Amino acid sequence: MKIDVNVTGLDSLVEAVNNLAATVAHQSSKTIKENKKAKAELVSQAETAPNKQAEDTVTIEMVRAKLATLMQSGKQAEVKELLKKHGGDKLSDIPKENYPALLAEAEAM
Repeated sequence: MKIDVNVTGLDSLVEAVNNLAATVAHQSSKTIKENKKAKAELVSQAETAPNKQAEDTVTIEMVRAKLATLMQSGKQAEVKELLKKHGGDKLSDIPKENYPALLAEAEAM
């Protein structure tokens, strides 16, 4: 930002300083609003990033271990129902993108 001030008297100096103060205040409030908006966007992205990362980190082994635990505790029918709900009769039939939801439901049992 470049500011040129030509002053030819005390009244002009006061007016120039007031104009400068108003301009700086306007720029500051604009910058604050932009910073708040950028911060809100970053927070939103940060909140969704862990969810995506969690989906990417659920493996077939994790799901298999949880389902095996449920089966051993006598919940064979519930496990079969879960598998069908998520697209298959056995774990290898389930699409990888369904693993996070399947694991979440299995953990809720």
